[in-house]
Amino acid sequence: MSKIYTSGNIKTKSDCFVSYTPQTSGRLGITIQSKTEILHSEKLNEVVNKTLSDLKIEHGKFKIVDNGGQYFVLMARIEAAIKLAHSDLKLESFPEMKQHSSRLYLPGSQPKLMMNAGIHNPDAVILDLEDSVAPSEKMSARFIVRNALRSLDFFGAERMVRINQGELGLQDIEAIVPHNVHLILIPKIETARQLIDFDIKIAEVMKKCGRIEPVYLMPILESALGILNALSIAQASKNNVALAIGLEDYTADIGTQRTNEGNESFFARSMLVNAARATGLQPIDTVFSDVNDEDGLRTSVREAKSLGFDGKGCIHPRQIQPINEEFAPSISEVEKAKKIVLAFDDAQSKGLGVVSLGSKMIDPPVVKRAIHSVNLAIATGMISNSWKNDH
Repeated sequence: MSKIYTSGNIKTKSDCFVSYTPQTSGRLGITIQSKTEILHSEKLNEVVNKTLSDLKIEHGKFKIVDNGGQYFVLMARIEAAIKLAHSDLKLESFPEMKQHSSRLYLPGSQPKLMMNAGIHNPDAVILDLEDSVAPSEKMSARFIVRNALRSLDFFGAERMVRINQGELGLQDIEAIVPHNVHLILIPKIETARQLIDFDIKIAEVMKKCGRIEPVYLMPILESALGILNALSIAQASKNNVALAIGLEDYTADIGTQRTNEGNESFFARSMLVNAARATGLQPIDTVFSDVNDEDGLRTSVREAKSLGFDGKGCIHPRQIQPINEEFAPSISEVEKAKKIVLAFDDAQSKGLGVVSLGSKMIDPPVVKRAIHSVNLAIATGMISNSWKNDH
């Protein structure tokens, strides 16, 4: 009896299920069940046949159940089932799709959560291939994320992907680097050498596909060793733009429990912030896991901001607004920063090496903080881009 290979869950909404029985002869057998068959039967058949043709599949039986998934999801599910059956197929031989043209984590195996992610106005979406994806779904998720990068409009949000560790992560890189990803999060980095290996792989894939735009990196430190090597990891790649911390794994590694107070992680978070600041990278705090506790989230963000973090991951759209609001400077901070920046610009225009505001001298670090606050206020819409020109 021939083995059957499947991808997807037959009951999941906004998704597709595909079962594939390989055969060495005979015509293709394709059965499609869809709740929208009357409206989309012709297009579904077109997508299925085009995908199988591009993948050079001429024999076998396919059973497809469409539960409202978009076409890029259907293509990914077909591809995953075929790849399970024919492991010798190379990713680079798969067909290209036309591109249609604050860090919100989205499980890579749940396309229904990706469809409208951009309307929540996150600064970035993180399509996750690691912890939120079951081992049995890793391959399907890789194809779904790749196709999402090609197909979905995230309304200006930066497109990020968290890959897996080790060999799985290297395979993820092959799949996603050619396809509109801005930044790759690399989990559980413990040494500079580990990061360099991923960096080399990315360069190889970029050369192979002819990509010119850089792929930026955000190593995630999640162990005692990773924290102690924070500075060397931060220095390991010119493509690093941020360092992130993952406290669930870190606290387990040092043999303690994670608490809302965060005393057990103060050393680790301070180490990461200092390593990031010393190398010009953004320090990014861990996620807050209780999506129903907005007060707790705001307290956590304020604490992170006081330690020097620039941002925080979120696991639900309702966390985006509180995080953005708490990281944004207050109105009084912005007004003070604007005065300092104007005084700095005035001193520079006069060739003066000293900045003064009224009778007070302004130290360079204060000017630096003021410029950062103004830039953040511009980024969050508190003041306009043309503010400097208007004054």
